[in-house]
Amino acid sequence: MADHIVRSFDRDLESLRSSIAAMGGIAEKQLSDAVAALVRRAASLAQAVIAVAASLDGLQREIEEQAVMTIARRQPLAMDLREVVSAIRISGDIERIGDMSKNCGKRVLAIADGFQAQRIVVGVQSIADLVMDQLKVVLDAYAQHDLDKALDVWNRDGAIDALYTSLFRELLTYMMEDPRNISFCAHLLFVAKNVERIGDHTTNIAETIHYLVTGRNLTAERPKDDRTTHPEQAG
Repeated sequence: MADHIVRSFDRDLESLRSSIAAMGGIAEKQLSDAVAALVRRAASLAQAVIAVAASLDGLQREIEEQAVMTIARRQPLAMDLREVVSAIRISGDIERIGDMSKNCGKRVLAIADGFQAQRIVVGVQSIADLVMDQLKVVLDAYAQHDLDKALDVWNRDGAIDALYTSLFRELLTYMMEDPRNISFCAHLLFVAKNVERIGDHTTNIAETIHYLVTGRNLTAERPKDDRTTHPEQAG
């Protein structure tokens, strides 16, 4: 009977991991497609990005329900309990990543016919490339319970902030130089901010992996470098 219970619990955990992997795969493609839609001004691709967000919402609800049922049935302790709690946390972060990719898709639709300075769009793409790499690495770290990979993602959060700050200043310059650029650049600012926030959620996942593997929360301050909301620090 004990072996049967252990095997059943192992299947529950594996099902949670598989669902997280499915969510992660959808979120990775969604972000990649949102950036491609921006670069190519592909309205149909942007609409597809928006539409797919509902599937992430559904998967998150399923994971939460399954996790609650697993806790109720199995009453797990220590590492096993952390595994279930971590699945709930990570599914929430991935769902938010999907929402922010959807927001990017909406902005693409709003600027499809507007002024476009390709150099600025490339700046957004550069941030997105870094964030997409972070997302891939942190999802791999979760699948492998790899603390070193998770900490690497956590430590690189400041690099994303620095790129965002640089792009923020560049977009402000464009808007000040020519008022006709204001609408397009404002939409791009929202896209860039959503991408930067996705980076924050990859860092959240890294912190959850640290909790999962060690049983402790990360207490150090995140390596942030976003000065866009603190003008007095910009100089």
